[in-house]
Amino acid sequence: MAKEGFVVGSGSLAAQVWRRFRRHRLALLGATVISVLVVIAILAPVVALQDPYRVDLRCVRASPSRAHIMGTDTAGRDVWSRLVYGSRVSLSVGLVAVSISTTIGTILGSIAGYYRGVVDSVIMRATDVLMCFPTLIVIIILIAVLEPSIYNIMMAIGLLGWGGTCRLVRGQFLSLREKDFVLAARCLGASDGRIIFRHILPSVVTYLTVGVSFGIAGAILSEAGLSFLGVGVPPPTASWGNMLYYARSIEVLEKLAWLWVPPGIMIVITTLSINFVGDGLRDALDPWMVTK
Repeated sequence: MAKEGFVVGSGSLAAQVWRRFRRHRLALLGATVISVLVVIAILAPVVALQDPYRVDLRCVRASPSRAHIMGTDTAGRDVWSRLVYGSRVSLSVGLVAVSISTTIGTILGSIAGYYRGVVDSVIMRATDVLMCFPTLIVIIILIAVLEPSIYNIMMAIGLLGWGGTCRLVRGQFLSLREKDFVLAARCLGASDGRIIFRHILPSVVTYLTVGVSFGIAGAILSEAGLSFLGVGVPPPTASWGNMLYYARSIEVLEKLAWLWVPPGIMIVITTLSINFVGDGLRDALDPWMVTK
């Protein structure tokens, strides 16, 4: 006997989700890679072999060697150490920025979908206006006004990235607000706040989880793009994006591949892994897929 795609008697919902997720081999690979990156970021002082901010003018642009396994940059700083510490910045920007955008989008989408009418129209028109502007250009303007810093980048990406989440949550609320369990809660005298946060919102969490995973990848790419353009995380703080800043030189592109290939590969691997996990979560949390 099945109910909404989940087989009754085949274990808890969490067990079913995990069983589906582990069938997705790319998602498992992505989750493993992300876990390794998180461990590396946490243990950066141990994993990094040298101080990422130590300038050695006697060893500028040195090729990979036993002393510097990934070479040194234009200031004589160890590339491997900066790559390790850069993981902290890139992952932090992704997590914090998406947390901000998801919180704003969830609150506004919940209010718009539940109350509808004038409130819905005002919120959705504001969302339309936000999504009409080219996000990258607006972020660059904000950063230029506020001055480049990791905190301003987190805030800018988060404050300008909630439109998609708002639309998603609103659509789910419009679908769920007339369901029997919501009508029963109203009949029992539950307040609007309780209905929104205790009854409807938990049913939207599965969709938000998938959106958050893709949002983190997008935020990491945004930070990398901003830093590459010179308006992101300011030096000497290490991030994968500002490590790519040096790749704007033809000489570096042709002769000093160790300055830009490692951070480029890390950005690609991280975003691909997060997207694989998002795909796996989408399949695992789909209520219409019957477990076998």
